[in-house]
Amino acid sequence: MKRTGGMYPLVRVDSTRCKAGGVLLTTTVGLAGIDRLLSTALSRWRKPSAVHDPGKIITDLAVSLALGGTAWPTSPCCVRSRVCMGRLRETRRCPRLIGVVAADVAAVVKAINTARAAARARVWALAGDRAPDHARSATDPLIVDVDATLVTSHSDKQHAAPTFKRGYGFHPLCAFVDHGQAGTGEPLTILLRPGTAGSNTAADHITVLTDAFAQLPGHMTGRGPGKRVLVRVDGAGGTHQLLNWLTGQRVQYSVGFTLPSDAGEVIEQIPPGVDTGLQLRG
Repeated sequence: MKRTGGMYPLVRVDSTRCKAGGVLLTTTVGLAGIDRLLSTALSRWRKPSAVHDPGKIITDLAVSLALGGTAWPTSPCCVRSRVCMGRLRETRRCPRLIGVVAADVAAVVKAINTARAAARARVWALAGDRAPDHARSATDPLIVDVDATLVTSHSDKQHAAPTFKRGYGFHPLCAFVDHGQAGTGEPLTILLRPGTAGSNTAADHITVLTDAFAQLPGHMTGRGPGKRVLVRVDGAGGTHQLLNWLTGQRVQYSVGFTLPSDAGEVIEQIPPGVDTGLQLRG
């Protein structure tokens, strides 16, 4: 077993002692440097006499959840993965840290997001010409997709509520970078919302996109997203407030929505020479 230079050991996969997915996750954490970045970002919430690093605790939680853990760190999943995760924090330490950071949640989230943005910039730089933002331009922009999703809750949990589709749970709003046909999507930010959250709440869309733009590497150099970024959103984003805001950000945007059955008749009433900016697709 070797150290990676970060907080996790470099190990060979042994299916009887460690999940292969755990090795992939911890190796990625080390290469991205997110563990060290979180350690620095959360240092102000670490007491001088503390033994356990808040960055390691938060990263352990994320890796444990990704591996299917439900009662960190005592679940069988996490116990089997101790060899690849290194020394796990004691169970009592995690609630203690969560209590500390929960008292200053806005500042903590900002610090974590700053660390995430720095790690993303490092990963995209290492990717070179395979990075999502490589050679992007106004004619070939980086695409950011915004959409909400319903998450079912099978028991009563904080902020769980009836949804507009008559389910019960949560209605988070997500922003992803589209990697194109050769890849999948890369999550930039997710706004946790109760099940009763509206689909076309412009303020929520603006919050998510503000946080999403802050995650793009170019943002860290002081440059705005500009025309090199195309925001795609479905009909939930078809509000004057959101579109006016996007125009002010100088980004490209595409809003898709279903036209009414008499759309053809209405369009015929538009005087000749008027540029509506509409691109109609069947």
